[in-house]
Amino acid sequence: MLPRATTAATLEGETLIAVQDTRIVRRTLGAVRSRLGAPPSQDNVTRLTSGDVTEHRSDAEPAPFRAAIDAMHRAQVHPAIEIGPIRPPQRLAPYSYAIGAEVKHADSEQIDEQSDGDAFGRLILLYDPDGAEAWNGTHRLVAYIQADVDESLADDPLLPEVGWSWLVDALESRSEPLNALGGTVTSTSSVRYGDIAGPPKAHQLELRASWTATSEDLSTHVEAFCEVLAYAAGLPPAGITTLGQRSSSRT
Repeated sequence: MLPRATTAATLEGETLIAVQDTRIVRRTLGAVRSRLGAPPSQDNVTRLTSGDVTEHRSDAEPAPFRAAIDAMHRAQVHPAIEIGPIRPPQRLAPYSYAIGAEVKHADSEQIDEQSDGDAFGRLILLYDPDGAEAWNGTHRLVAYIQADVDESLADDPLLPEVGWSWLVDALESRSEPLNALGGTVTSTSSVRYGDIAGPPKAHQLELRASWTATSEDLSTHVEAFCEVLAYAAGLPPAGITTLGQRSSSRT
């Protein structure tokens, strides 16, 4: 079983940054396109070019940190999930990197920057060469996912437990060792009044989690994160896409 404990102070500090500036996920991914519904094949598995990688990198960055980022870009995820680099936090660790992800529906050519979206999230890599006692390692991952859910699901008292099991199962199924896994799952309902856009009632699931990777191969961690996002959004099983889809969409 995966370790499930972390300090409250560490989790609070890390997940706070994970929920800030969530609109930047949509700004970054707004113009990104993906080949929806394509079956898994070599034709729809692409990689980021060296230019796209170095755009967010520096020669002064430690080799283990650069290797971890390279591994994140090798992840293969559901084709309905738009995924790409976003602005990372600057003060939580000596080095940081972040990706944003959002579910795009097949009937939509492009994501509206001002749209709240049905499901989106961000995954942050924090790297400290000296390690951190609370992390029990040097590579810390911080995840945030938000997804709209229907009323019947929102009323289920087991929803938070089920949401957490999605993450645990996604990580365990990849047999990737990790440390200090902890987080929260929240189910919320809101009612809109007066002159405000949106449905009269809205129900959302929010997952905040952090854990420490024990190796530089973070591709499986990205895939697990996106698998949870797909579950939360109710996506059916489908083909795969990669961070490289972002670069290929520019041409």
